[in-house]
Amino acid sequence: QVQLVESGGGLVQAGGSLRLSCAASGTIFRLNAMGWYRQTPGQQRELVATITNRGNTNYADSVKGRFTISSAENTVYLQMDSLKPEDTGVYYCNFRALFAGATDYWGKGTLVTVSS
Repeated sequence: QVQLVESGGGLVQAGGSLRLSCAASGTIFRLNAMGWYRQTPGQQRELVATITNRGNTNYADSVKGRFTISSAENTVYLQMDSLKPEDTGVYYCNFRALFAGATDYWGKGTLVTVSS
């Protein structure tokens, strides 16, 4: 079973930057897209950014112009600049494969805390 391992979370002051990484432990057959989601207590998990295997990206309106998603082989990155306190949350990476339906792989999450 392929596992996703995130790294790069931590505590940062508002206006600062962090870079998240997520690496798959093996090759995912028919990988279609990778992405980052975040969740805060009492809230549903929300999309932050996605990137397809063709390099097409999509961002939540709240992070456009501040966050950049990129990928290389079995790793996805999220460069987060100009961080705001409202960016605080647990960030989860997601790899989606399309083969006889969709299969989602999730990391265990990494905590990002932005202090004001």
